[in-house]
Amino acid sequence: MPDLIQLLPESVANQIAAGEVIQRPSSAVKELLENAIDAGANVIQLIIKDAGKTLIQVVDNGCGMSPMDARLCFERHATSKIHQANDLFAIRTLGFRGEALASIAAISQVELRTRRYEDEIGTQVLIEGSELINQQPIQCSAGSSFLVKNLFYNVPARRAFLKSEAVEMRHIIEEFERVALVFPEIQFSLIHNGRTIFQLGKSSPRQRIIQIMGNHLNSVIVPVEEQTDFVKIHGFTSKPEYFKKVRGEQY
Repeated sequence: MPDLIQLLPESVANQIAAGEVIQRPSSAVKELLENAIDAGANVIQLIIKDAGKTLIQVVDNGCGMSPMDARLCFERHATSKIHQANDLFAIRTLGFRGEALASIAAISQVELRTRRYEDEIGTQVLIEGSELINQQPIQCSAGSSFLVKNLFYNVPARRAFLKSEAVEMRHIIEEFERVALVFPEIQFSLIHNGRTIFQLGKSSPRQRIIQIMGNHLNSVIVPVEEQTDFVKIHGFTSKPEYFKKVRGEQY
């Protein structure tokens, strides 16, 4: 009887692993927004087409990358966030595993444009299904632009399970709001199919809540704070007379 166990081709293994990290367009949005924040950006633009099925683009004014880093960032377990196991106990970034970009690149067509502030020339990297198509120097703004096209183009079963455009866009907006609420000092914008949905200037935490959820909350939200020897918590909640039966505005 022949041996039954065999190693999967790397391309297949990458697609399987990607499915654990990127379940739907909003998963890619989350990872790209968090990467932009970790890069020190204070202006982040999210551009969406067809609820992320056709295009997801995140443009930031963060630190940018060198040509070598621009290529390595798409390799699995390649990260600038940690260098040894002990670093896991002092993480101050949103991401650290080095899986997000590799997973996105495994199931889409990706274009990265990036430049560090100290460099005169930037770098363009084109990747399709984990395969490097091209890398070349280009003129571009400082920071990074990740353009993700045709998510799950090579995993038709996963693409078939995506919900309607309205449902997928709702997930994207929820992810955008979750990130934007936590970082009021960052300027965010969200554009879907050419229409601006959010244009959020830098603000205080309270003002950011009002920017996203509406002026009607201005008179009903109150700050809450609690501190122990181990943790300090602060945030906002609504007055008892203002409540909803759904969790749509809980973050």
